Amino acid sequence: MIMVEMKRTISPGLLFFGFLFFCAGCHESKYLGSGLPLYTANQVKVVSGVKISGKNKKAVKAELVELLRPRLNTKLLGWRYKLWIYNISGSPKQQKGLRHWLKYKVGEPPVLASPTLIGKNRTILQNHLENRGYFHDTVILETPVRSKHLTAIYTANIGHRYTIRNVAFPKDTDALGKGIDSFQKRSLLKPGDGFDLDAIKNERTRIDARLKQRGYYYFSPEFLEVDADTSIGDHKLDMQLNIKPETPRKARNIYRIKDVVIYADYDIRSDTGLSRAYTTPEGYRILDTAHFLKPAVFSKTMVFKTGDLYKRDDHNLSLSRLVSLGVFKFVKARFEPVENSDSNRLLNAYYYLTPTLKRSIRFEASGLTRSDNTTGGELSVNWRNRNLFGGAELFSVNVYGGLEEQSIGGGVKVATRRGGINLNLFIPRIISPFNLNTSSAFVPKTKISAGYEIFDESSEYTLNSAKVSFGYVFKNSLTTENQLTVLGINFVRPSNISPAYQLGLDTNLTLARSIERQFIIGPTYNFNYNSLAKPNHRLNNIYFNGNVDLSNNLLGLLSGANINKGKQVEIFNTPFSQYVRLEADFRDYLSFSKYSTLATRITGGVGFAYGNSTTMPFIKEFFAGGTNDIRAFRSRALGPGSYFGGNPNTTPLLPDQPGDMKLEANAEYRAKLFSIVRWALFVDAGNIWTLKTDSTRPGSVFTSSFMKDIAVGVGTGLRFDLSILVLRIDMATPVREPWLVGSKWIFNKFGDISSYVLNLAIGYPF
Repeated sequence: MIMVEMKRTISPGLLFFGFLFFCAGCHESKYLGSGLPLYTANQVKVVSGVKISGKNKKAVKAELVELLRPRLNTKLLGWRYKLWIYNISGSPKQQKGLRHWLKYKVGEPPVLASPTLIGKNRTILQNHLENRGYFHDTVILETPVRSKHLTAIYTANIGHRYTIRNVAFPKDTDALGKGIDSFQKRSLLKPGDGFDLDAIKNERTRIDARLKQRGYYYFSPEFLEVDADTSIGDHKLDMQLNIKPETPRKARNIYRIKDVVIYADYDIRSDTGLSRAYTTPEGYRILDTAHFLKPAVFSKTMVFKTGDLYKRDDHNLSLSRLVSLGVFKFVKARFEPVENSDSNRLLNAYYYLTPTLKRSIRFEASGLTRSDNTTGGELSVNWRNRNLFGGAELFSVNVYGGLEEQSIGGGVKVATRRGGINLNLFIPRIISPFNLNTSSAFVPKTKISAGYEIFDESSEYTLNSAKVSFGYVFKNSLTTENQLTVLGINFVRPSNISPAYQLGLDTNLTLARSIERQFIIGPTYNFNYNSLAKPNHRLNNIYFNGNVDLSNNLLGLLSGANINKGKQVEIFNTPFSQYVRLEADFRDYLSFSKYSTLATRITGGVGFAYGNSTTMPFIKEFFAGGTNDIRAFRSRALGPGSYFGGNPNTTPLLPDQPGDMKLEANAEYRAKLFSIVRWALFVDAGNIWTLKTDSTRPGSVFTSSFMKDIAVGVGTGLRFDLSILVLRIDMATPVREPWLVGSKWIFNKFGDISSYVLNLAIGYPF
């Protein structure tokens, strides 16, 4: 018989981490002294003496766990590392320096288990069960302590939950009672539902909101009470909604608006006397001695008028519209009963408006450096006038200039200069012969824009670009926005093309298209939905942006333009572009905690050129790669498809690669490290394609096997959240390169620092 002796070895790494956790545990107990134990864990158990589904039991447990306070010390793999940092930092003598920063900014003080705190938790859980209809149940508390570490065990013994049998509304015969009775149809209290105190509170709030829409200005949810009769047996109860007898008379009255008074240039030193007030044809009394705004602005903005029934929605709409004008720093409303008008039940409405700074100027400077030996920067000046003509018009001027310089070896440098001006005018009304359906909660705006840019590529060529547009910006809700450009004109003209560069244009179609003469005329429509625009506590939020861009569709139809049949129509000796372009961007934000989020994005688009054009204009094409795109590849240099014009991360002077179609998916996990520093781990995938075969770029066309052309990059990064902006540093590397023959996956370059792409940017990528 042969005996084999086996020896089990433990790696030095495991010994090190074991020793580290042992020391961390020792530190936790060492610094507690002889006082209270460390509050290290909570356990909630739900025990029922009656039959209850596992789903309901799990839901009750989740509710109870969420109520426990305070949050315990942060752990990573069982190690309370923030508490450990707090302990080892000692007692800093000064309120500054590294030790003070580590202790109070990075570290966490110990959460101690006081009897008062734990007893309060037990009481809160007991009350919650009763508020949810589990009457006469008990929460038992156990507090085992081991090595000065306390675990609180809360055992909830629950029985039958009481359910609603009948709900009765007030029997009062006056207008208030009849009004409340008419709201019964959509009551939140329904027979068969479990008793829930929160539902009762929400029902009172719902009824109050409905009454506010009917003129009951002085009514309050506190004037309603719900009596629950539990004596009917079988764990059921009857509810009776009543108006409290002590409800004051004014809360039972319906009110209308008498005077609407607007202080358009208000501060605490303002004279509020109305002797110099101006009365508009609508009856608004406006005191504006500084002539800050034209009275017509209020005629188009205000909702309440003399004689109107008071409605809470109209109250809020007026405030919202005044705020959305963008010219007031503070907006406040006050309603007062008119003296000696009890029989008429009238209110005077007073609006106090404090103007914001009319003019402002902002300077911005940025710098960049890339792995392809490119350095540069940009300077811009932004000037704003928020009340240009006295009608709350916003006028902005943006002047910018930038320089990028790339060294390509041998002492040769290529310089790119860019400069221009953009003008934007927002008028707070719709200038149109047609009536657009816009929500009265937000003031719609007419937008007029113009701009000119000069783009100079060293000694090779110069592009001159001019654009003008006219359109509208309007919102239907706080979370949605529409932008309709009725007419947009963009004209691009190349000049100063060097003979050497012209030779390249004659042989390279992609290069030629990048600086071709372009004339784009047409409308665009953009719809945006962002659930985060409205503050909420949902764990899941979404964002969607859709864009439709049309160029010369009607003009091409009327002129009969068809380049394939030899009929190409020109405007100012330039063929106009004819196309349809569609683009969509969908994002999802799943929150695990305040600073822990999984952000995902699916985006893409397609452009079809037809009629007067065979290809999409270069400036309307899609590109892949860059700081907000597939971050493991250089900006605009990836693709299209499996085409290889040079490695995007190593080939100098690789021209931008356009495509007619794009698909991209991104996922990024974001978490907080400490203080203002955030951390992220991400993966990006996607590419661009052409819709037609491009002989100069083999492999670029979109086919049913497009998945083979997907590029993938992974990386990590830091974000510095400075409140007013977020500075971002991302380091990414490719793991799938679509131009490779055979296996396109490459996992052997993680140790090669030259394969990484460093991205410096402002703001989150999506």
